[in-house]
Parts: sequence; structure tokens; C-alpha cells
Amino acid sequence: MSLSSAAALFGAMVVLAIIPSPSVFAVVARAIASGFTQGLITVLGIVTGDLIFILLAIGGLSAIAETMGGWLIGVKYFGAVYLCWLGLGVWRSPTRAVAVEAVPTTSGISSFFCGLLITLSDPKAILFYVSFLPTFLDLSQASLADIAMTLLSVMVAVGGGKLVYVYLADQARVLFQSARAQAVMNRLAGSAMIATGLVLVAKR
Repeated sequence: MSLSSAAALFGAMVVLAIIPSPSVFAVVARAIASGFTQGLITVLGIVTGDLIFILLAIGGLSAIAETMGGWLIGVKYFGAVYLCWLGLGVWRSPTRAVAVEAVPTTSGISSFFCGLLITLSDPKAILFYVSFLPTFLDLSQASLADIAMTLLSVMVAVGGGKLVYVYLADQARVLFQSARAQAVMNRLAGSAMIATGLVLVAKR
């Protein structure tokens, strides 16, 4: 892969990463509800899912992934239920006037799997990469250096694009320090998570 191809792939992935989507709604909701760190961990889960699908695409395993349709559908619905459960938990979180630094404790593992399941819940993602990557990389002749550059480009582009939303959402928390404002924040964040889960179910 040439540097020009890597740059083009990076640019394309940045654009795709910042387009509003279920993953964007999820990281924003997580950051608003639990702070920058939990939003960051959610992004790591999203990026991990993308890297898994890219490796499957490069390895020519899209056909195997298609045969796992039932399992992937199961992951899809589990992910949707999981997001709705997290959203309900945020919605029902108790509120009180606190300093913005006092972020409610949230499991990092929970945040990571929240992001991972969002990506893995879309069985068509691997098919997207199978059709998208050849524009920048000859999958049949890809070297280890090419694969490493592809993974690095996607990791930085997707991770960086989502982190912009995490940062902005975390900064917005400064406006939500009173108990009443926190209640509004929790309702919005919880609703966003539940809506993301419902969108995953509705996607075909």
C-alpha cells in the first residue's frame, strides 16, 4: 500500500467515523453519563470490532462470516438488548448536585463491550470492508506491512473521529451540575442508548 493510498483510506474512514450513526450516539451518551474515560473505552470497543471485521475481510473469510448468519443475528439482538439495559440503568440513575469531576462509577468492561457489540451487531460490516478495502489495497497481494498500515489507519481514523464526539460530550457535562440538570442529562443519555439499541434491531 502506497502512502497516497493509506492517506486516502485514512481520509475516507475519518469521514465515515464522524457521520452520525448508532456508534456516535452511543459514545456521546456514554461520555455524558459517565465521563471522558468511559467514552474512550467505548470507542476502543468500537475500534476493536472494526479491526476484527477488517482482518476477516483481508483474510478472505467473508464467506465464513456469511455462513455464521444465525450467530451474528444473535449477537445483533443481544447487543440491542444490552444497550437498552444500559440506557434504562442511566435513565434511572439517582441525581444530586455534585461537582462535574464526581462522575458516577461505571464498569470499563461494560463500556468496552457496549462499543464492541455495536460494531459486531452489524453483520453487513464485513461485507462493507470486503467491497471497500480493494479500492485502496489489493487484498490478494497484501503484505504484512500493508495489513499493519491498514489497521493503523483505520484505528487512528475511527478512534480519532469518535473521540471528538467524546470530548465534546464530556465538556458539555459542565453544564449539568445541578440535580435537575443531571436528571435531564441522564434522561437524554439513557434515551440515546435505548434508541441506539432499537436502531440496531431495526437495521436489516
